[in-house]
Amino acid sequence: MTSLSRRAFVSAATVSLLAGCAGQTAHRTAGAVRDERPSAPAPSATTAALGRSVPVRLRIPAIGVDTPLLRLGLAADGTVQVPPVTAHDRAGWYRHSPTPGQVGPSVILGHVTVGSYGDGVFRRLAELRRGERAVARLENGRSAVFTVDEVRTVAKSAFPTDDVYGDVDRPELRLITCGGPRGGDGYLDNVIVFASLTGTTA
Repeated sequence: MTSLSRRAFVSAATVSLLAGCAGQTAHRTAGAVRDERPSAPAPSATTAALGRSVPVRLRIPAIGVDTPLLRLGLAADGTVQVPPVTAHDRAGWYRHSPTPGQVGPSVILGHVTVGSYGDGVFRRLAELRRGERAVARLENGRSAVFTVDEVRTVAKSAFPTDDVYGDVDRPELRLITCGGPRGGDGYLDNVIVFASLTGTTA
C-alpha cells in the first residue's frame, strides 16, 4: 500500500466510518467483540496474489449477497465515502485500497439499512461464519475467492484502524457495515469481516 493510501485509510477511519448508515456519534461503552466460532481452514500457501484489476461484483453465497460494486473515494471532510442510500442498494469498493487479490487489505463497504427503503445489501453480514466464502469478480474477467477468517463487532469509538487498514503480506479482504444497538444518530457499532485469498478463477 502506498503511503498516500495508508494516510487516507487512517485519516478516514479515525474520523468516521460508514457515516451514511450509522451517524457520526462515537460512543465509548464497548470494545471489540471477537467471533469465537471454530477456526477456519488455513489459506492455501499456493494461492498467488493477482495483478491490479478493479472489482465489479461481489458474491457472498452464505448470506445471499450478489451486488455490483461502486467505486468509493474520500468525501470532502476526509471520511470514506459510502454508497448512496437508494432503493437498489449496492456495496462499494474503496478505490484507495488494493484491488481484491492484490497484496494488502482490499476494503468493501455496504449499508445494513437504507433508511425508508429498508434493508441494505450487507444486512446479514454479521451472520457470516469462519470458512464461508466471498467472491470478488474483477474487471479483467477473473475472480478472487476469499475465505472468512474472523467476524468482529466493534464499537465505533474502538474501531481497530490498524487491524483493518494496516499493511499485511498477503491478499486480504475487509467487508464493513454498521451493527449493534442503535442510538440517537444510528448504529453504535461496526461489523467487520476479515478474509484471506484462498483461490482464483478465470
